[in-house]
Amino acid sequence: MKKLNILILLMFSLFAGGCGYNALQAGDEHIKASWAEVVNQYQRRADLIPNLVETVKGFAAQEKDVLLGVTNARSKVGSIQATPELVNDPQAFARFSQAQGELSSALSRLLVVSENYPQLKSDANFRDLQAQLEGTENRIAVARKRYIDTVREYNTIVRSFPSNLTAMIFGIKEKAQFTVENEKEISKAPKVEFGKPAAPTPAAPAPPAAPSSPASEYTVPATK
Repeated sequence: MKKLNILILLMFSLFAGGCGYNALQAGDEHIKASWAEVVNQYQRRADLIPNLVETVKGFAAQEKDVLLGVTNARSKVGSIQATPELVNDPQAFARFSQAQGELSSALSRLLVVSENYPQLKSDANFRDLQAQLEGTENRIAVARKRYIDTVREYNTIVRSFPSNLTAMIFGIKEKAQFTVENEKEISKAPKVEFGKPAAPTPAAPAPPAAPSSPASEYTVPATK
């Protein structure tokens, strides 16, 4: 009986190795790791937003719609639990991607608004937050690409023969992926520029010389 069990284990090991089971398990772990990094970088961005909004509010409190848009978008992102299981649910994954895309758009509008306030642009705290945001957006792009590549490799194994038979037997499905539409949206990192001097304020034009007899301004007294 013991020898039979060993034989069964050996046969299963050969089957698993030759039919992609081990590759599927390894791929699943890689996806979890790459997804965790995506979520980590998105969280880093979310953590920057309260300070960024407060700083902008100090110089441009009248931009209520833009400030509220960023706050609401961040709140929507925070309401979605980005667990590892989310990548197995295409609909939940799509909601997560859409929420992140809306936050990216809101941040872009906020930074565009800042261009209209020279004092805000020159504020040291605001410039530091811009630098952190730019670095975070770059990290998001790198982490997202790594996730995309990892999922592409995994899904290829799931669909390929004979590993597709193994996937079918064990109920293994393809992982959710960024679609073309939302990838275009969330890949638009907010435009952040540094060291660009503000446009010089043009000198006020000299007032035009008064005409000799502007009828519209005064009336010449009649002579007797």
